[in-house]
Amino acid sequence: MKDEKRMHALLDAYPEFIRAPLKNAMISVAESFQKQSIDVPGGEAFYSDIVSAWARSDYVKDVCVRHPEILVAWAKSNSTLYTDISSSGYVALLAEKLSVADDEAAMMKALRVFRREQMARIMARDVLKLADLHQTLANVTALADSCVVLALNWLYDKFVEKYGRPMSKAKRGQQAEQQYMLVIGMGKHGARELNVSSDIDLIFAYPSSGVTDHPDKSIDNQLFFVRLGQKLIQVLDQINGDGFVFRVDMRLRPYGDSGALVMNFSSFEDYYYTQGREWERFAMIKARIINADDHPVAADKLMGLIRPFVYRKYADFSSIQALRDMKRLIMSEVHRKGGDQNIKLGRGGIREIEFIAQACQLIYGGRDAALQQTGLMSVYQLLKEKSYLPAEWVDNLLENYIFLRNLEHAIQSLADQQTQLIPASSDSRERVAWSMNFDSWQALELSLKKHRDSVNHYFEAFLADPEEARQDTESTSGPDIISLWRSNAGLKDWQSALEAIGFESSEASFKLLQALREHRLYSLMSSEARQRFETFLPVLLHSVAHTKTPSKTLERMLDLVRSIMGRTVYFVLLYENPKALRQLCHLCAESPWVSKHIAKSPVILDELLDPRTLFQPPQKTELVDELRQQMLRIPEDDLEAQMNCLRTFKQSHMLRVAASEIGGHLPLMKVSDYLTWLAEAILGQAVNIAWRTMQAKHGLPSSKQEDEMSQDISGKGFAVIGYGKLGGIELGYGSDLDMVFVYDADDYGMTTGDKPINNQTFYVRLGQRIIHILSAQTTQGILYETDMRLRPSGNSGMLVSSIQAFEKYQLNDAWTWEHQALVRARAIVGDPQLVDKFNVIRCRILSQSRDIDALRLEVKAMREKMKANARHLDIKQGDGGLIDIEFISQFGVLAYAADYPELVEWTDNIRILDVLSRVKCFGDVSLEPLESAYRELRSALHRNSLAEDNGRSAIEDFPDTTQQVEGIWRQLFEETA
Repeated sequence: MKDEKRMHALLDAYPEFIRAPLKNAMISVAESFQKQSIDVPGGEAFYSDIVSAWARSDYVKDVCVRHPEILVAWAKSNSTLYTDISSSGYVALLAEKLSVADDEAAMMKALRVFRREQMARIMARDVLKLADLHQTLANVTALADSCVVLALNWLYDKFVEKYGRPMSKAKRGQQAEQQYMLVIGMGKHGARELNVSSDIDLIFAYPSSGVTDHPDKSIDNQLFFVRLGQKLIQVLDQINGDGFVFRVDMRLRPYGDSGALVMNFSSFEDYYYTQGREWERFAMIKARIINADDHPVAADKLMGLIRPFVYRKYADFSSIQALRDMKRLIMSEVHRKGGDQNIKLGRGGIREIEFIAQACQLIYGGRDAALQQTGLMSVYQLLKEKSYLPAEWVDNLLENYIFLRNLEHAIQSLADQQTQLIPASSDSRERVAWSMNFDSWQALELSLKKHRDSVNHYFEAFLADPEEARQDTESTSGPDIISLWRSNAGLKDWQSALEAIGFESSEASFKLLQALREHRLYSLMSSEARQRFETFLPVLLHSVAHTKTPSKTLERMLDLVRSIMGRTVYFVLLYENPKALRQLCHLCAESPWVSKHIAKSPVILDELLDPRTLFQPPQKTELVDELRQQMLRIPEDDLEAQMNCLRTFKQSHMLRVAASEIGGHLPLMKVSDYLTWLAEAILGQAVNIAWRTMQAKHGLPSSKQEDEMSQDISGKGFAVIGYGKLGGIELGYGSDLDMVFVYDADDYGMTTGDKPINNQTFYVRLGQRIIHILSAQTTQGILYETDMRLRPSGNSGMLVSSIQAFEKYQLNDAWTWEHQALVRARAIVGDPQLVDKFNVIRCRILSQSRDIDALRLEVKAMREKMKANARHLDIKQGDGGLIDIEFISQFGVLAYAADYPELVEWTDNIRILDVLSRVKCFGDVSLEPLESAYRELRSALHRNSLAEDNGRSAIEDFPDTTQQVEGIWRQLFEETA
């Protein structure tokens, strides 16, 4: 270091404005090593790195000058300067230092020396780009965590020696439990995103009230923890000759500066649920209990109090106005907080990026638990993956965020100061620019402006106030709907207003609105709820006016409005999303089924928000995976929550398939595929839930080895066979599920659990539980009506049949119509080995040689019997209708499968008819018209389901089609000898 040539050679690489302090630092360190007779550590590359770090950080330079021994440690072969340290590594290093601290002064010194060494190391690694932004943030946070937790533990032990252990009040039949203080990290600390000179925001809490167990100096738990908290803050925050550890800010605690320093869980919960404000929900998004590993049970309990306060059960659009108010406050504070000179709080700063992510978490995090995390960058990736924000927004915002955080570090590394202000001096600015690899401050400033303009663009567009700029609806023009409503205007005024915006039956619509005003739920609305409704009403009427028949559409929409009057958050959702409201009005105009479907479960209104998902149904594997992930978030012992999750999932996807069909995005066959896949995914989870419950209670059926059994979706030794539309992949909107349950086990064996039952009883109860899960009425309605009448011996038979009994019945006792039903049978969920057995049995039964003439007579007789018993002859039952086509395909399979095995491969009518045509089973009789007829008539049935009683098609509406079907029927069943 004393070598002048080496020194000048190094200094020549740096700008003129920092050469002098670098030279002084190099000389000072060299002299210090000379006095201590220590050789200059490290080689040329190490020395070059150190000077490079000094050039970018006065803090690193000053620490090395005052404590050159740090360089000796860094120069070793196992130098921590060139390797990362894990969170546990920080704990181990600090624990070693504190282990020899016998008193408070020694403990405080050890903390400060440790902080100084590690912060210098972290800053050096950051400015030398030996660590990326994520590593730097994680390292500073791990350093803070270790200092707080180990200092707390050291002090707690000393306080216990002095006052005794704080104990809970003993409850009847239970012993008192020792109490500990939990530390909640807030803001960047909670998010594990502390910068290199951050304050730490903390909140203290302890589980329950009581007193310490000291025989002579017992004190109240509250006093114990207040004193402990005060001492912890002093130990961390106080500046002495060794500096400080971390500046501590406690203002985010309940009641702020005027509140108790520490609260017990009960008081903590009471505050947030009775007085907690919107900004506190916002702040609590990043809450993390930093000593949770030491006290996992208490930590889980405390987070269990926090999460419901922060995250509402469903998408929380009621928070939007409060978030807008916060956004306005942020914008108004820009000048007060330093204007464009503040890269965090100024226009286009870090806080605007944080606000967008956290606002999305507040709105959607209640329904999507994946968003309930503290890290900003990971949250943004989820918002992108799940399409809560456009991908372009997320990519640009994250790019801007990384730039701004790196700039923040470059500024703070200069002198270890907690500031986000751009340096005032030109030399400091040039150093920052040079540190950020820019040629000059002007070049950096241009890039900074670009990034900040980008951030501010997205910030202003996010949560844009519809009252300030409503571009998607004309609710601010035309008649003043709100004034008419508030003044309870009469027919004449309302008629004029409604006709002006295009209502075809203004008097009828006026009567509907008056009935709504007189509705009991409207009279019970709070002032806030009425305000939401009054904001919503004009937007609704203008959106309805864009449909073909506004008055009729309004009637359907008001049915939905009445269903959400007690949950006015949905009014907020709709007027905040005018495109979604327009879409809803369009769907209700086309189908009264839609309005009734949503009215039963308004939570699915969220599905309307993103047309990309609304009109792009997932594939079967995606459906299964989506439902699986939703179920994973629910405790296995919460059956009601599981059942409601299944119901909400079905209702959401039913809306999506209806919207896709109404909008012409899905053809008939794809609609049926989607509805069938949906049922299969739900059935799989229903079996899974039932299987786990039965296994937990009774163990496993004894005929299977336990290591072969699992709790997966199949349910080992058990299978669900779908019949009818389920088996034929032809489900409609209102279809029930025709099923048969089979099992493969020794009937007389016993289960392996503590409460054993015989295997047959196990599977019967399993079947009963599955039916209960599907058909029980919950707050979200039922899943599916189930029909088990096709099982062996019908309603008089066992609910669940062994595969052996099923085969025996089909071979010896089944009627022809039951073999017809078997044509459409398909294994839906089950043990793969059992499914294979079923498929072999089905093939064997259907491929039997039959007397074709006798079969023809039986099929014809069954068809006549069905028509005689039908209440009315519709598209399905009428002559030339769907049943005729189905009977033709079933007759063909039973008659000719012995000669053409490919006939038993499929269970859906279209492909069966295609095979029958290809192999020419019926000679010259052409079956081609049946395929198009089947599609046409089934499409009409789907439309009827969506139209309900409005404009339903009847069998008479398809004379040409039904005549073709009847003609083929006569050829096969009447004219054949």
